[in-house]
Amino acid sequence: MKKKLLCAAAFVLFVLIAGSFGSCEKDCKTCKQVTYVSGVWDHEGSSQEYCDASLKAIEAEEDFISGDERTTWECH
Repeated sequence: MKKKLLCAAAFVLFVLIAGSFGSCEKDCKTCKQVTYVSGVWDHEGSSQEYCDASLKAIEAEEDFISGDERTTWECH
């Protein structure tokens, strides 16, 4: 009986340890806001690295359009 409990405890411990290791790779890109006026580059903000959920939120953001000016996120 003690042997079964010990094996069960070792298995549970193994599952907990294995589950605590996530993927070591992050999905990261360097992004900046770029503004175009009449379709021509006008200026851009400084670049910053975004990863995972933050990156997905930025990539899903719609362009801001005001008159003939369009500001968009560009990520590489």
